[in-house]
Amino acid sequence: MKSQSLKSILVIVATAFSLSACSTTGGTVLGAAVGAGVGHAVTGSTAGAVGGAAVGGIIGHEISH
Repeated sequence: MKSQSLKSILVIVATAFSLSACSTTGGTVLGAAVGAGVGHAVTGSTAGAVGGAAVGGIIGHEISH
């Protein structure tokens, strides 16, 4: 089960990196993807992933400015 979660996180991060290369909101996308992965890894729930994505998106947006 843990290896499946790790694979999912890696796919999310790789997708976010590829999207951030062609987007002006790359920091937001990358932050949301990383936040979702971390939120799910820490809590093991969908709610944790959604909360992590929200927080990560905000942090990524603020850092990119």
